[in-house]
Amino acid sequence: MTNILEIKNLNKKYPNFTLKDVNITLPKGAIMGFIGENGAGKTTTIKAILNIIKDYEGSIKLFDKDNNDEVVKEDIGVVLDETFFSEILLIKDINPIMQGIFKNWDSNLFFKYLDKFNLNKNQKIKTLSKGMKKKLEIITAISHHPKLLILDEPTSGLDPVARNDVMELFQSFIENEDCAIFFSTHITTDLEHIADYITFINEGKIVLSKTKDEIIDNYGIVKCKSTDFQKFFKEDYLKYRKNKYEYEVLVENKKEFKKKYHDLVIDKITLEDLMVLMIKGE
Repeated sequence: MTNILEIKNLNKKYPNFTLKDVNITLPKGAIMGFIGENGAGKTTTIKAILNIIKDYEGSIKLFDKDNNDEVVKEDIGVVLDETFFSEILLIKDINPIMQGIFKNWDSNLFFKYLDKFNLNKNQKIKTLSKGMKKKLEIITAISHHPKLLILDEPTSGLDPVARNDVMELFQSFIENEDCAIFFSTHITTDLEHIADYITFINEGKIVLSKTKDEIIDNYGIVKCKSTDFQKFFKEDYLKYRKNKYEYEVLVENKKEFKKKYHDLVIDKITLEDLMVLMIKGE
């Protein structure tokens, strides 16, 4: 097994939305960032992976097994956008509950991470802030030694220091090259630090899936006047946006573009720039 996750031709229809021909491959030892605006299909894809949504077309394999295989569930750690803990519980109550669910649940690891993230085991979950609840969910997801972490907005609500701690935790997790992380987020700066692959979904379709290094090294933004833009051939750029004073132009191959239009400056691209131009550009 070299791939932990394989999605082939995933289709799911709703009255006002369609997930169309989604194909994703996540190898062992890698982190994939899954990006796109609200309503693009990220959560629908994740729910299909987790078999929460069942009536879809296509195939989803986890560890070379169908995603509805009971054996698979033991090896997945999940953090969804919505919390799954009962508000009336104390934090320490999670431990015996999870012991009854996961064979590999590690109580020592769970309490170690509670101390690391300054979570009081005797505190009621309902008294926690959104950020503290998110940290608790991440700790719980990682404390049964899963091989795959599926994360839907895992750093939402965290301050920069806590986000940095969580990123370090994910990087430590992925040091085991038999593991992988599938990471959906709006905070694209997190992915710029830790992701190996970026998959971009828009309106239910995958519009880009490449290594992060390919994107950062090859893609760029040209900011130019209208007179310069009029000289460009359509095959030399992907998208453009017209602002009040200039054009922003997304190019896929900085080197080739520079050879042709050598007088123009090509700026480095961020994942946020890429998202905005791919979605809003013409």
